[in-house]
Amino acid sequence: MAVYVDHRTDAPDSVASPSHIAWHPLHPLLAVASISTAAGGCVDIYLEQGEHVSDSHVERSFQVTLLAWHPSRPILASGWETGEVLILNKQDKEQHTVPPNHSTKITVLSWSTSGTCLVSGDGHGVLFLWKMDHRGRVQGPALVKQEYGKCLCHCVFRPPPPGEDFVQLAKAAVSGDEKALDMFNWKKAGMGPHLKTAVQEGLSFFVTMTDGSVHYVNEKGKTRHVLSTDSLVRKLLLLEERDVLLVITENLQLSLHAVSPNGEAEELMKVKLSGKTGHSADIILIDHSLVVTALGETVIRFWDLDRDENYVLSLDVQFGFEGGECINCVSYCSAKGLLAAGTSKGRVAMWNKAAGSDQSTRALEGKKWKFQASTELEGNVTQIKWGSRKNLLAVNNISSVVILSEQAMLAHFHQQVAVVQVSPNLFNVTTFSAGTTHSLRVDMNANGVFATKDAVVFWNGKQVAVFECSGDTFRSAGSFLCDSPVLSVHGENLYTVEPYQIQVRTWQGTVKQLLVFSEAEGNPCLLDVCGNFLAVGTDLAHLKIFDLSRREAKVHCNSKNLSKLLPGCRDIASVKCNANGSKVSILVSRADGKIDSKICFYDVEMDKVTLFDFKAEQGDGRENLSTGQGIGKSVVEYPELHSHIPACHFWDQSEPRHFVCEAIPETGLQPPDQKKNQTEGTMDVWIISLFSTEEHGLLLQDSFPLPSSYQVLLGIEVPHYYFAKKLCFRRGCVYKPLGEAEKGASESGSGTVSQMVARRPMRDFIGLGDCDKTTLDAMLNFSYYLTAGDMDEAFKSIKLIKSEAVWENMARMCVKTQRLDVAKICLGHMGHARGAKALREAEQEPEQKARVAVLAIQLGMLEDAEQLYKACKRYDLLNKFYQASNQWQKAIETAEAHDRVHLRTTHYNYAKHLEATGQQSLALTHYEKSDTHRFEVPRMLSEDLQALENYVNKMKDKSLWKWWAQYLESQSDMESALKYYALAQDYFSLVRVHCFQGNIQKAAEIANETGNGAASYHLARQYESQEDIKQAVHFYSRAQAFNNAIRLCKANNLDDQLMNLALLSSPEDMIEAACYYEEKGDQMDRAVMLYHKAGHFSKALELAFATQQFGALQLIAEDLDEKSDPALLARCSGFFIEHAQYEKAMELLLTAKKYHEALQLCLEQNLTITEELAEKMTVSKESQDLSEESRRDLLEQIADCCMRQGNYHMATKKYTQAGNKLKAMRALLKSGDTEKIIFFAGVSRQKEIYIMAANYLQSLDWRKDAKIIANIISFYTKGGALDLLAGFYDACAQVEIDEYQNYEKAHRALTEAYKCLSKAKARSPVEQESKLGHLQSRMSLMKRFIHAQRVYPADTEEAVRQCELLLAEQDFDDAIRHGDVLGFLVQHYAQVEEFHTAYRYLEEMQKRIPASNLSYYVSPQTMEAVHRGAGIPMSRALAPEHTGHGSTDNREEEEVADEVEDP
Repeated sequence: MAVYVDHRTDAPDSVASPSHIAWHPLHPLLAVASISTAAGGCVDIYLEQGEHVSDSHVERSFQVTLLAWHPSRPILASGWETGEVLILNKQDKEQHTVPPNHSTKITVLSWSTSGTCLVSGDGHGVLFLWKMDHRGRVQGPALVKQEYGKCLCHCVFRPPPPGEDFVQLAKAAVSGDEKALDMFNWKKAGMGPHLKTAVQEGLSFFVTMTDGSVHYVNEKGKTRHVLSTDSLVRKLLLLEERDVLLVITENLQLSLHAVSPNGEAEELMKVKLSGKTGHSADIILIDHSLVVTALGETVIRFWDLDRDENYVLSLDVQFGFEGGECINCVSYCSAKGLLAAGTSKGRVAMWNKAAGSDQSTRALEGKKWKFQASTELEGNVTQIKWGSRKNLLAVNNISSVVILSEQAMLAHFHQQVAVVQVSPNLFNVTTFSAGTTHSLRVDMNANGVFATKDAVVFWNGKQVAVFECSGDTFRSAGSFLCDSPVLSVHGENLYTVEPYQIQVRTWQGTVKQLLVFSEAEGNPCLLDVCGNFLAVGTDLAHLKIFDLSRREAKVHCNSKNLSKLLPGCRDIASVKCNANGSKVSILVSRADGKIDSKICFYDVEMDKVTLFDFKAEQGDGRENLSTGQGIGKSVVEYPELHSHIPACHFWDQSEPRHFVCEAIPETGLQPPDQKKNQTEGTMDVWIISLFSTEEHGLLLQDSFPLPSSYQVLLGIEVPHYYFAKKLCFRRGCVYKPLGEAEKGASESGSGTVSQMVARRPMRDFIGLGDCDKTTLDAMLNFSYYLTAGDMDEAFKSIKLIKSEAVWENMARMCVKTQRLDVAKICLGHMGHARGAKALREAEQEPEQKARVAVLAIQLGMLEDAEQLYKACKRYDLLNKFYQASNQWQKAIETAEAHDRVHLRTTHYNYAKHLEATGQQSLALTHYEKSDTHRFEVPRMLSEDLQALENYVNKMKDKSLWKWWAQYLESQSDMESALKYYALAQDYFSLVRVHCFQGNIQKAAEIANETGNGAASYHLARQYESQEDIKQAVHFYSRAQAFNNAIRLCKANNLDDQLMNLALLSSPEDMIEAACYYEEKGDQMDRAVMLYHKAGHFSKALELAFATQQFGALQLIAEDLDEKSDPALLARCSGFFIEHAQYEKAMELLLTAKKYHEALQLCLEQNLTITEELAEKMTVSKESQDLSEESRRDLLEQIADCCMRQGNYHMATKKYTQAGNKLKAMRALLKSGDTEKIIFFAGVSRQKEIYIMAANYLQSLDWRKDAKIIANIISFYTKGGALDLLAGFYDACAQVEIDEYQNYEKAHRALTEAYKCLSKAKARSPVEQESKLGHLQSRMSLMKRFIHAQRVYPADTEEAVRQCELLLAEQDFDDAIRHGDVLGFLVQHYAQVEEFHTAYRYLEEMQKRIPASNLSYYVSPQTMEAVHRGAGIPMSRALAPEHTGHGSTDNREEEEVADEVEDP
C-alpha cells in the first residue's frame, strides 16, 4: 500500500511556464526548460523533492527547443532557438558551449549510447556529430557534418554489435569450454585477466526530415537515404532486439522496417492506426511490442505489434474522472509496470499491467490494465515523464512542474481506532466507538504508527512521538529519542527493542522494565500486542509470548525455536498472537526474501505447529498429519487461491478462535502458458478468514476478493473486517477515498474530514447492525459450528435470539448449506409467510438445488438462485427466473441454448412485457418469433388500423391477409375483401362473396380452377337452390359430397351418374344406391356390385345366386377371408364344386377352416398338394379350432396324401409336425436325399431313426466315401445296434481283404467287430457265443498270416513254415484267401529260384482259383519266371490279363481304413 506524494518544483521567480521536462536515466535529476517572465527561455535542474539545484539556472533571451541528458553522467545538453547548444555539468558546476555552427533552432539533440558523442541538428538540415569528453566539452572538430537542406526531426542511435572477443568467448562457452565459462563468472576469485568485451562506440544513427524521409549515417559518417513516408515522422524508434525500425507518421501511419547491417531498410508491415489527427500525439513503446498513443482523446490507444491487435483504455467516472476528459500524454515505468497518463483536467491516472495480460484475447481489452490510483493536480497536464532509478514521475501542467514520488502508506487498527497515512505528515484517525474522524499532522517523517483507544504513537527509527486522545483533539503526550525499528503499545506502556532486550517505557520514554533475550534466542525484531499478550519474534527465528495483564510483563510462553518446530524455517517475516495467548500465527521468509506460501499456526498448549498452505492442490482442509514434533498440515481446496501468498494476517482482538489474512498474487509463480489459462479473478487480492481450534483444526470460514475501492486489510474485530480505502489526490492537497464524489467548493472549505477506513460486516453478521454481546457471541458460535458442518449446534446457538435479522442471516446460510429443514424454521421466526409457502410448494421439485433456489429467491439472493439453477441444470426454472427478474435477454439466451421447448413461450412472454411497457415495435418482433403474431398483432394494433394494414401488407402472411379480408368484409368493403381473400388464397370466401354479389359464373370459374372442396360445396348449394341439378351434382362431386349428389340423382332418376357416384362414395351410400337398384329390379348386376363393394357379401351372394351371376360370384369369392361367415364360405365352395372348380372350392373350405373336407376333396379329385396348400391345411398349435390329437391326425393324413403323390419331403415335414418321426424318416428314406437323411437323423435323436439311417447309408457305395462310413459307425453307435455295427466292421474287414489285401487293417476291423459283438445284447447267448468264437478263429488265423508277412524279411523259413501250416488248417478260407497264401509262397520260391516248388504251388493255385484271377495274386512276371525256370511252357490259360485291381485309388483305401480303425 502506497501513496503518491507531490513535490512542486521550487522554481526561481523568473520562471513563467515550463515547456520541456527531462529526467536523467539514473540520477534523481529533473531538467526543466521554461519560458521566462521576460519572454525568453531558461533551464533549471531540480532534485527528487523539487529542490532547485544551485548554480544550475541558465537563462537566455530566446527559448529552449530541446533537452538531452548524458546516459550516465549528470551532464545536460540543451538546444536553443538561435542554434546554440549549451552543455551544463551539474557535478562540476560548469557550462560549456558547442561550436556555433548552427544558424537556426536546434531540432535534433541526442547523445550516443555510451555518452562519448553528441548529435546536433537544426531546422536547415545541418547535422554535426561531436566528440565529447567526460566533463561535457567538445574535443576537436566535428566527426561528421551533413547538410540535408531540410529541417531535421528525430535521431536515434543504433547500438553497436558486441566485440569480437566477446563473441568468440560466448561461442567457446556454449561449446563447453570451462575456462570460457569461468570468465563469464564475474564473481569467481583467482581468475586471470578480466574479460575484454571490446564494446565499440556506436556512431551510426538514423535521422528523419520534415518531408518524411529517413536517412542512415554509418560509423564513417556517410549518409544514405533508407526509406520515405507520406507525411512528417511523428515517432522514430529502433527495436534493438529485433533490429527493426519503427516509424509512425503524422497521419498515424505505422510501419516496421527490418534493418540490415549496412543500414538498408526492408518494409515488414504497414498499418493505419486509429485516432484523430492534427493533435500533438504522445507515443511510447512498451516492452518492445506495444505501441501506446495519446491523441488528446478520451481514450488511450494500444497496438500490439506481435499479435496485430488493437484495443483502447478509457477513464472510468467511478474513479473520479469527468465525462469528456481527454488524455494528453502518457509514460510507462517498466520497473513497476505502471502506465501513467495526464489529462486535460489536471489529473494523473495510473494503471498497472494486469497479471496474465499477455494473452491474445480481444475480449479482455481494458482488463489487460488494472486501474491503480488517480492524483489530482491543477491546470492541464501536457507532459508526463517517469525517470531515474527511484522511478519518480514528473508532471508538467503548463503553470508548474510537480514531482510525484511513491511512499509506503502507514496504517494500523487496534481497539476500535484506525490510523491511515494520507500524506507524509498527515494522518487520518477514525474512532469507531465514538464515530469520529480526525486529521492528525506530525512534524516527523514517520515510518511506523500504533493506535490504541487512548493514544496514537509514531516513530521513525530515531524518534518516538505520542499523541493522547483528548475529546475531539489529539495533544502531544510525550516525545523522546529512540532508535527502535519496531514498537507496540499496551495501556500506558510502550514496548521498544534494543539488542537482546525489550524496553517497557512510559509515554515519556522512561524505561520501567527490561525483557531480556539470550544470544541463542537472538535480537527481538517483531512485536505484536493482542488483548493482554505480547508476541515477540527474533532474528534467529525464536518466538516468545509475554502476559501483560499484570503490572509487570510475565513470560506466558517460553522461547520456542521455530527452526526445530518447522524444519527449513530461517527467518520470521511477521508474528501475531490471538486474544488469549493460546495461538500464534507466523509468516516465514524464503531464501529469496519473499514470503512463503504457508501460514504457520503455533499452539502454545499443545506445542504443535499446523500449516495452512496456499499452494496445496488437494486435501480436505481439515487434515492434520503429525510428523516430527507435532507438525500438521492443512490443505486448501480452493483453486483460485493456489497462486497466492499471505501478505498480512490478524487475530480477532476479542475472539481467540478467529483469524483473517490477506492473500496477494505471487508474481512469477506459474509458467506463462498456465497464466494464459487463468481467469482475472484468480489474480486478485483475496481475504480469507479461518477458525483455529483444537477440536477441528483449521476451518476455512469465508473467502472473498478484496473490493476494488479498498487498499488493504487493517484487522478484524467481531462483527467487522476493517479496511483502508484507496486514496485519490484531490485539488488543494486534500486526500479523499477513491470513488467518493467530489464536494463543492463550500463543502471543501468546511473542514470536514473524509473517513479513510471502512468496515465490512462478516458474512454471518450481515444485517445485524450494532447488537449486544450476547447476540454477537451467539452468532459467532453459529458461524463456527456452521463452518464445522454441525448444523444442529449452529441452530442451538441462535434459537433464543429474537432478532429477525439473525434469522434472516441464518436462512441465508441455509442457502449455502442447502439445509431446507432449518430454513423452514428460520422463515417461521422471520414471519416470512410468502417464503414458507413458496418453499412448501417447491418440495415437488426432484432436485435439491432447485428447491434451495426457491429459498434463495425469496430471500433476495438472486445470484445464488441463478447459480443453483445452473448447477442442477434446471434451465426451465432458470428461464422462468430470468423472466420474473426482468432479465429477458438472459432468458432468451437460456431458452435458445438449453430450454428450446419453452423458446416460443419465452418470446411470447417477452412480447407481452414489451407491449405492456409500450414498446410495440419490439413486441412485434418477439410475437413473430413466438409464432403468435397472426392473432396477437391484430389485437395489439386494433386501435391503429393504418399501422395494422401496413403490418399486414409487409408480412405477406396468408393468415393475416385472411383476417384483414374478414375485417374488411365486416365493414362492407367487398372489393378490398375480395383482393385480400385472393392474396390469402381463401377460395371459399371468394366464392361466398361472389355468390353474395350474384356473380355466380365467376364463382363457378374459381371453384373449377381451384377444386376447393368448401367452395365447390357452397356453389353446389347455390345451384341446388336455383334447381340447376346438373351443376349442383357436378359441384357436389367436386366437393366430394357424394351423399348430396346421390340424393339429387335418385330424386331425378339419373341412374348412370348414380352408379359412378356410389362407387366413389362411402359404403353406406353404396348400400343405399344398391337398394335403389334392387327396388327397381332391372339393374341387378349393379346392385350386386354395389353390395359387394360395400362389403355386404351375404346380400351380394344372395342376389348373385338368385340371378345366376357366376362372374360376380367369382369376384365375390376372391374377397372372402377367414373373417367371413363360415356358412357363406361353405355355400360358395359347394357352388364351385358343382361347377368343377375344385381348387377354388378347396381354398374356400380352408378359409372356412374345414380342413378334413378340404383334404377329402383333395383325395377324391387327386389334387396335388402344393407347399402353399399344405401350409394352409396345417393348423398351428395355438389354434383353438382343433384339439391337439385331431391336429396330429390331420397332419398325418396330409403326409399320407403327400406320400401317395410322391412328395416325400413335404410328407417328412408334415410327419415331423405331427410328431411321428419314424414315418417322417421312412418318407425321407424314400426320397433318397442322403444329406437330409443324415441331418434328420442327427436332430431326431431316436435310436430307431439312427439305425434306419445307418442301414440306408450302408446300402450306398460307402466304400468310396469316408464321411458315410463315419456316419454309419456314429449312427449304429448312437442307435445301440452293436450287432449291426459288428456286422459293418466285418464287412469293412472283408473289403480290406478283397480290395486291398490289407490283412492288418482287416484284423483291426475284426477286432472292433469283436468288441461290438461282445457288448451287444443278443437274443440268443448261444448264437452270440458261436459268432464270437468264429470271429476269434478268423482273427487268430489272420494274425498268423500277418505275422508271417512281418517276419519274412528277417526269418524267411519261419514265414514259409507258417504259411504252409496255414494251408493245412480247416476253415482256412473263412479268414484268409488261398490265393494270398499260395501267392506268397510262389513269390518266395521264385525269389530263391526253387522254380519247381514254386510251380507246384502255382499248380495248386490253378486248382483252387480260376485262371482269370491268378494274376491278382501272382504277378505275370513271376509266373513267366517260374515257368521258364521249371522248363515248362506257359499255357494260354495262364496268359496274363489286365485287371482293374491295381488301379484302385490308394487314397480311398487309406480313408476307408482310417474310418474303420477309429469308429
